[in-house]
Amino acid sequence: MYPPLESDLLRIFVAVAQAGNVTHAGERLGRTQSAVSMQVRKLEESVGAKLFARGPRGVGLTMEGQRLLPYAKRIVGLVDETTAAMRTLPLDGPVRVGIPEEYNQTILPNALAAFAQVHPGAEVTVFCGYTAQQMEALEADELDLAVIFEWDGGISGELLAIDPTVWAVSVGHDLHLERPVPVALYRRSVWCREFAERSLERYAIPYRVAYTSDTSSGLRSAVSSGLAIAPLARSNIPAGARELTLAEGFPQVDSSRVVLKRNPRRGGPAIDGMADLVRKSFAPLAAATDQAFG
Repeated sequence: MYPPLESDLLRIFVAVAQAGNVTHAGERLGRTQSAVSMQVRKLEESVGAKLFARGPRGVGLTMEGQRLLPYAKRIVGLVDETTAAMRTLPLDGPVRVGIPEEYNQTILPNALAAFAQVHPGAEVTVFCGYTAQQMEALEADELDLAVIFEWDGGISGELLAIDPTVWAVSVGHDLHLERPVPVALYRRSVWCREFAERSLERYAIPYRVAYTSDTSSGLRSAVSSGLAIAPLARSNIPAGARELTLAEGFPQVDSSRVVLKRNPRRGGPAIDGMADLVRKSFAPLAAATDQAFG
């Protein structure tokens, strides 16, 4: 009967497998080459198999090593995750955060749920609404944090990402070729008037309002079903739809900045922790934007 595998040995194994060189792995781990080699041999004795084979440029995995690697990565990752969770000081107290509907099904839900699990003492309340509603809630001291869109330079806050609004159309329908083109817009929206409709008028594109909604999910539905084209955040274009480009005669509607706005009357560790989580949640979107325009 083989002894149970030690996570430290698996960590060394993963490091050697990734580096392909015992010396380089030792440098990453802060250990000597001989110490790493000794630990690898100990692991091989534990599993009863040779895990590495020497080659002209270093070491490579044997078949048994290749079989062990995915399990070792999962175990090491779980140990690191557990360590981080246990070392994170639990936060408590109410945290009221506002988010746009555009990210209610994509960027933020899992992050908010993870925060609540790691900090069960924190009373997280989420308000899903568009920018004007969230700004009113902040002013009324009903929110601590708000993730909002800023498109005209009138709102200060921490920039999380840039997520331009573009015209989107179903890939199965050529509605953008119709004249007038059917469009879906937010009902009674100043933004639609000043940005979405004006972008069409500026390019002399005749249009008719074929669908109105109070929510971005309504606009996505109009696009997906082939009822109309609609102005959507680029990251929020549904499957089966695509962005209309300037080459097709449709300009970008705006260059929306996604901003984190804080309530200056409220603070504390729980709110700071939530702000940090929101910041990290938008990091991939910010990185994608930088890559696209970098």
